[in-house]
Amino acid sequence: MDVLNFLLITASGLFFIGVYGFLTRRNLLTMLISAELMLNGAALNLVAFNRYRWPEELDGLFLAVFIVAIAAAEAALLIAIVLRLYRNTRSVDVSDITELKH
Repeated sequence: MDVLNFLLITASGLFFIGVYGFLTRRNLLTMLISAELMLNGAALNLVAFNRYRWPEELDGLFLAVFIVAIAAAEAALLIAIVLRLYRNTRSVDVSDITELKH
């Protein structure tokens, strides 16, 4: 098996593990981790295709770094939202959060 196939199988595995975790879990933190797994699978695809198609260019690598930076900002924002919801409802389960208290 060549390197491209290995990277694509790994990236699709990461992505679908993230989809499964996002759809089956009700805890906001595990949903956040699952979304990060999906983003990492997409970034790995970008790097793999860039390496295969244009090995001398670094466009895919720069896009992957941009995705990681966006994921870090998203994680910081979502952790702040989860902390605020926990302070209001004393739970981080999606099913327990019906409305926001002021």
